[in-house]
Order: sequence, then structure tokens, then C-alpha cells
Amino acid sequence: MDKQGDFFDDYTNDNSALKVNDGVKQPPVINPYLKGRPLRRPSIKSVDEYMEGILAGDRTILSQAITLVESLSPEHRKTASEIIARCQKETAKKATMRIGITGVPGVGKSTFIEAFGSHITSAGHKLAVLAIDPSSERSKGSILGDKTRMETLVRDPKAFIRPSPSAGSLGGVARRTRETILLCEAAGYDVTFIETVGVGQSETAVHSMSDFFLLLMLSGAGDELQGIKRGIMEMSDLIAITKADGSNVEKAKVARGLYASALHLFPPTESGWVPTAVTSSAVTKEGLDTIMEKINEYFTLVRGNGYYRRKRAQQARYWMYESINDALKNRFYEDETIVRLLPAYEQDVLSGKLDSFAAAEELIARYK
Repeated sequence: MDKQGDFFDDYTNDNSALKVNDGVKQPPVINPYLKGRPLRRPSIKSVDEYMEGILAGDRTILSQAITLVESLSPEHRKTASEIIARCQKETAKKATMRIGITGVPGVGKSTFIEAFGSHITSAGHKLAVLAIDPSSERSKGSILGDKTRMETLVRDPKAFIRPSPSAGSLGGVARRTRETILLCEAAGYDVTFIETVGVGQSETAVHSMSDFFLLLMLSGAGDELQGIKRGIMEMSDLIAITKADGSNVEKAKVARGLYASALHLFPPTESGWVPTAVTSSAVTKEGLDTIMEKINEYFTLVRGNGYYRRKRAQQARYWMYESINDALKNRFYEDETIVRLLPAYEQDVLSGKLDSFAAAEELIARYK
């Protein structure tokens, strides 16, 4: 005991090497200068104020309007719906280009978009890039780092980059991406890129809101993609083999030939367009002119044969049903009876007292 007591005496001695010094005092989490001051929440403008800013091309107002449209708050829906309706009228007669861009992870979507986007703005177009970041299934958060990856394009006055979280949406597109497109077109952006999280989720969602579908592929990445290749290739209007520079040029040319041959095996497209494959490099800028030429050829064709308008009409019908599904889902979960009963039913399912299908049927019956 004495020895143990001596040990603790040494430990508490100021001269002991075992003495623990006080740590560095941490700064307060909340700014002390804000004490006693009410936190300011961004004010919601009127529909007329939003529309005035959007039509004037004000990026700040456009960003605020998009945030309002993406909001899950019921109090924001009415204002957002009015903004969308008015933007729809503004864009109804505009000949805009909506280009969906997807590709396997690591294909270089952001690098390609920055290079090709600069190519488009230099040709006189105004470009909106709707970059979708995957949301974490655990934290539900997103990095939203596309602006940091597109350093050149983000400083281009003719380009507007809007990163949005996928928030669990299928197809790798944000829940309100289609409405965001309308707002950007009303603001004067005649070309819109819709960048997806990546192939494999549900490309129908991307295809249902774009006029032209561009698939980015890597050379040498064939066999492991067989499971998703056919479905995505059937929707593609053009395949671009990326990173065709340096020692990878010959491999890219071989891959281009293989994909071009595969595309000829598919049935003719409804638009009358014949999809093909090209090579490109975001580093050397090789192939970007060819891709732009193909896109212009496509739009000349579909605007001439009426497919452009027919497809837009079909997309509007598709999104009518999607909006109905979304509205019904929101109303169900916001219903007072469901809000009150749901926790108990959830516990019954977790404990095994009730199976999930029976619980769902009972809740839907109570909602009716």
C-alpha cells in the first residue's frame, strides 16, 4: 500500500514526468458575438421577385429559387409550383438542348464536362450544369464537390453549375432535377448538362428529362460491364470513349470500333438517328469538336422530323404521373392519422408481431 501511495504521490508531483498538463482551451462552437442576436433565416421572396431575377439571369436569385423548388417543406411548395408553372410558359417555345451525361465510375465525367462545357460556351452558348452527387445512405449527406473539380468552368460567366444531392432518388438524379432545368432555361441557359451519379441505378429517369443521351466509357472496361451495358447502350445517342490520350490512344480506337459495331446490332431508333461511338480526351481536347458536330446533327434531324417536340410531350406525360406519385406519397406521410399511428406499426413490425405487408395494408386502409 505504501509503495502504491508513493506512486500516486509521484504522479501528482509537479516535477513528475507523469504530470498531465491542461490542454489548449478550445474556442466556442457558437460565435460569441452572436449572443443575444436572433439568427436570420433567408427570407422567401414573392413569385414576382423570383421571376424577375430569373428572367434577368441573376444567378443568386436563380440559386435561391432552385433551393426553394428542392425544399421538402410543405410551406414552400405553393410558391415553388407557381415559379415552375411560370418558367414552363417562358421556356415552352425555346429551342433548348438538354443533354444527359452518364458513365461508369472513374470514367472522368466531371473532367469531361469541364472541358466540353468550356468548348460549348466558347461557341456562344450559355450552359447550365446540373451535377448530381450521391447521398450517403448512413448520414444522408453529400459532398457536393463538383464546383471544386470544375475550376475553369465555374469561373466562366456563361456557365452555371448547380450541384445537388441525389437524396436517394433512383437514376442518380435529384428529386427536382426536371423542374431545375425549366428554371435554368427561363434564365437564358440554352444548353443543359444533366450529370448522373453513374450507370446502374435507373437510366430511365435521366433519359426521361433529356433530349440527347451521351454515354462515357473507358477503353478496356468491357467484360465486367456486360450486365448493364445493353440497357444503357440502347438509350444512348452517342458513346464517347474518354481518356484517349498518351499511350491509351490505340486502346481507345479499338474500343470505339467495338462499341460502334455493337450499336449497329440494335433496332432502329424512333428518332431516325443512328447512334455511333467516338474517342475524346479532356486533356488534349481531341474529339470535342466531333462530339459537338454529332450533337448538332442530331438536333437538326429531330427538330426537322418533329421528334424533338414529340419526345418533349412524352416526357411531360411521364412526369405528370411521377408528380402524382410524389404528391400522394407526401400526403400519406403528412396525414395526421398516419403520423400518429406509424411509430406503433413500426414497432410491431420490428418486434415481429406484424409482417410488413399487413402493416402497410392496414396503414393505407386507415389513410383512406
